[in-house]
Amino acid sequence: MRDRSWAPRSWVSTAAGYAAMAIGILDIVRAVLPAFRRSRVGEIAGFLPGTFTSLAQAVSLVLGVLTVMLAHGLRRRKKRAWRAVVVLLPLSVLVELLHSHRPFTAILSTLVFVLLVINRREFDALSDPRTRWRALWNLLVLGVLDIVIGWAVVNAHPLMIVGDPGAGERLQHVLLGLVGMEGPVSYSVERTADLVYYSLLGLGALTAVTTLYLVLRPERPVAELDPEQEGAVRELLARHGARDSLGYFALRRDKSVVFSPTGKAVIAYRVVSGVMLASGDPIGDVEAWPGAIRRFMEEAERHAWVPAVIGCSETGGEVWTREGRLSALEIGDEAVIDVAAFTLEGRSMRNVRQMVNRVERAGYTCLVRRVGDLTEAEKDRIRHAADSWRGTDTERGFSMALGRFGDPADAGCVVVTAHGHAGAASDGERGEGEGGEGEDAAGGGTGPGEDIRAVLHFVPWGTDGMSLDLMRRDHAADPGLNDLLIVKALQAAPALGVSTVSLNFAMFRAALARGERLGAGPILRVWYGVLVFLSRWFQIESLYRFNVKFQPLWKPRFLVYPAARDLPRIGMSALQAEAFISLRLPGTVSRRIRSLLPAYSRTSRIP
Repeated sequence: MRDRSWAPRSWVSTAAGYAAMAIGILDIVRAVLPAFRRSRVGEIAGFLPGTFTSLAQAVSLVLGVLTVMLAHGLRRRKKRAWRAVVVLLPLSVLVELLHSHRPFTAILSTLVFVLLVINRREFDALSDPRTRWRALWNLLVLGVLDIVIGWAVVNAHPLMIVGDPGAGERLQHVLLGLVGMEGPVSYSVERTADLVYYSLLGLGALTAVTTLYLVLRPERPVAELDPEQEGAVRELLARHGARDSLGYFALRRDKSVVFSPTGKAVIAYRVVSGVMLASGDPIGDVEAWPGAIRRFMEEAERHAWVPAVIGCSETGGEVWTREGRLSALEIGDEAVIDVAAFTLEGRSMRNVRQMVNRVERAGYTCLVRRVGDLTEAEKDRIRHAADSWRGTDTERGFSMALGRFGDPADAGCVVVTAHGHAGAASDGERGEGEGGEGEDAAGGGTGPGEDIRAVLHFVPWGTDGMSLDLMRRDHAADPGLNDLLIVKALQAAPALGVSTVSLNFAMFRAALARGERLGAGPILRVWYGVLVFLSRWFQIESLYRFNVKFQPLWKPRFLVYPAARDLPRIGMSALQAEAFISLRLPGTVSRRIRSLLPAYSRTSRIP
């Protein structure tokens, strides 16, 4: 029986994926460019499986696009992709024997087919979670590809085009050809006209068939945290939640969970672009962590997902690397404040003390309360104010954000509000300090939060701690308002039974701290300069500067990954999960689609 623990991708699936990609590209180029078909490279392409040189070039073009679409699935060991390829290869052999009389290509196709059949156990990965909205993306992506390739096909024979049709007429010819209609462009050679017609028709048919298949196939919605699982996670947090300040964020309802065989530990994760992304440490008994990690790795292996963890502690990183045979990279530090040791006295706290005093003199007041003590009307005002300050349709956060406010199940959370003069806009959620930029929208006047000018939201961290979830403020309010909120939260913490507070995460904090010091080496200074440059778009340096003002204890956080080659993919997936990169449809578009397709909106989520 095959070992189900995670292992690097085998050479068979990798070679098959790249071979399919190369074959598909050669088919497309050969079908589009006549010069390529007459070149020596074109002759070589005729000996590759999947290039049907004796058939109409339109068929070769469609098969090329289809092969390129299957290549990624083969590399990821997807069973559906393997099934499609082992169906196409025998067809390739049959076509070669009946039409081209080239036994070499048929023999090569047969050898590849036999190789795939022998290694069929390598291609056992299940398909990814899906909704029917994937059909929409298929239609959009292939539609754009059809237009690009179709434009190249129409213009690939300039000497055979009758007259001098303009760009508009050529584009019209492409669009009409994709639906099987003749366009305004004429060719002097009938064979060329047929080639263009059938190429465009084939592209359009491929797009229509694949889109229809995605619409009609059984739906497997993206897994979410169900009430029973949430209850089990809350029980583990009640017993072991003090181990990790990020533990409560496992209760995000857009995450899935995997439990250890004993049920004494759990790992929360989300699948993003083929990466199985966990955050923080496993929750539960440390002795049960290995069992949960093995289940996590087995699930990643079953689906050919890349396993990764962002923001785990040093202890968690050691267990992950040992049990999962993974590597770890320090990516930053979490700012943690000991409430008993915090004070505004002393020269090191002078700037914070002056800022807080100035803001209070401006007339701002703060309230620190448990969410469970708020009325529904107060929750609505705070929620609406925070949402209006966000400025975008996309809610940021994954590893250090709960993604909701005011839920009855979260009565133990703490909310800190500032009240004062009118204004609008915000600094965003957790991870954004003073001077935040990017997702905020400025405004003015009295907003939906009435006199609320800033909001902090903390989630429980065990029984005597809390962890910052949300930080938003009105941009029209006075600078330093976030400083005031944090100070008031720390001062009120003892009355709430809180002894430890986790603030923002500062990415690459150590490099920023050491890079500006006297004696920093050239490599460190270059890395420091790169981080400062990237801070123009990402709040790297500003978060460090904001956190360091409160004299926190720094606790390192790590990224756990399988291999260095996976880091770019994991990085992009993490940025997508945190919503710094969004592949979703704009909010106005998605709402419009929901209104047009109400039946889908009840069963699917707009991507």
